[in-house]
Amino acid sequence: MMNEKKKMVPGLRFPGFSGEWEERKLGEVYTQRNERGFDSLQILSVSIHNGVSNEELDSDTLGKKVRRSEDKALYKHVYVGDLVLNMMRAWQGAIGVVQTEGMVSPAYITAIPSTQLYPPFMDYCLRRDETVGQIDNLSYGVTDFRKRLYWDSFIDVLCCIPSVHEQERITAFFKQLDHLITLHQRQITHLQTRKKGLLQKMFPKDGELFPELRFPGFTDAWEMRKLGEVVQITMGQSPNSENYTHNPDDHILVQGNADMRNGQVFPRVWTTQVTKKAEKGDLILSVRAPVGDIGKTDYDVVLGRGVAALKGNEFIYQSLGKMKQNGYWNKLSTGSTFEAINSNDIRDALFMMPKIEEQFQIGAFFKQLDDSITLHQRKLDHLQDRKKALLQQMFV
Repeated sequence: MMNEKKKMVPGLRFPGFSGEWEERKLGEVYTQRNERGFDSLQILSVSIHNGVSNEELDSDTLGKKVRRSEDKALYKHVYVGDLVLNMMRAWQGAIGVVQTEGMVSPAYITAIPSTQLYPPFMDYCLRRDETVGQIDNLSYGVTDFRKRLYWDSFIDVLCCIPSVHEQERITAFFKQLDHLITLHQRQITHLQTRKKGLLQKMFPKDGELFPELRFPGFTDAWEMRKLGEVVQITMGQSPNSENYTHNPDDHILVQGNADMRNGQVFPRVWTTQVTKKAEKGDLILSVRAPVGDIGKTDYDVVLGRGVAALKGNEFIYQSLGKMKQNGYWNKLSTGSTFEAINSNDIRDALFMMPKIEEQFQIGAFFKQLDDSITLHQRKLDHLQDRKKALLQQMFV
């Protein structure tokens, strides 16, 4: 018996919409635009993470230093609703819809949407993992970083589209979700900036004994101490790689900053061999590039060679964060290709500390700030996960 043809309908749909979506090649819903720009137009870029905007591309986006050409004679004029893609990075998702008139690099493909499209809908449709996977397969070049998506391949990319009215409804929903995501991102940035400033004001500056900002009732001078005098330090030692597992019932292995996120340790690799250990609540310091990242562990863990464990209070944790922020460890790190600090660097590290009562006050204050950042980060992660799931369920 022949298999029935799969119905082109999403798993999740707004009430009032029915019928199948239509599969189209991009060449059926877009035509190429090649119109010269002019100097008064703003320059737009298309990035992997943010689509089309007037922001400068950076080395994190493309993996190298980017400079915009001063010669704008060949730049392309684009209009609101046009589709723009970076031929060299389309396979990574560098594609998006123009939101404000401007001009783009001649190295970009620019296309005019047909009346079958509500253009902003395509910002979501074409940046889905499935569509980016198609683009990857249709891009060609000697190596990944030489791969390009040319127009003759672009027109063969397949997408499923509903009626324009349903496209508008879906787009409005995801724009609202994006707005919430942006609000949490901004709040996290605001809190992180506030913390960074307070770390400078609530700890003494170099060569000074008193901080600029202080809780009432504290007047004593702070004291310079070596880290090894006030905390117990355990340097990591990696287990044999053949003992690594992915079994959560085995011992959690912490090897470096890849195992830490937002000041916490997250399991990534497990091991059956115990070398050096750290206990729940210990501070974990990255001793390899980038040196000085600091986190807390909520588990008993095995320490790899890329980390050290310290038994310190919340004040010590915040002090280490400030040292990282100020580039303290980078001045000590050695190695031409792979920077690292050693046990002597950690033990002899100098920092300022007040009496224990003031340590508790400072530690509790910054922990409350960190908790607020963590709360917003969790909400942000939840929204981003929700968006990813809905992009699967609400599209065909």
